[in-house]
Amino acid sequence: MAFGLAMFVATAATAGENDACNIKGNVSTRGERIYHVPGQRYYDRTRISASHGERWFCSEAEARAAGWRRSKV
Repeated sequence: MAFGLAMFVATAATAGENDACNIKGNVSTRGERIYHVPGQRYYDRTRISASHGERWFCSEAEARAAGWRRSKV
């Protein structure tokens, strides 16, 4: 069971933009973990850099459970 969960988490983190996992988890210059959903102001400008701890999420609930907050704009 733990292996299955680990595989899901790894897949979500590396999935990239697709129909299921299109929420961008971005780390701000102040170290805040903020996620952006399609249609938000900075979504298209936001780039994901795994080397900076940034990642993709498949749902807002997943992002919040991982400790990220929704972008305010």
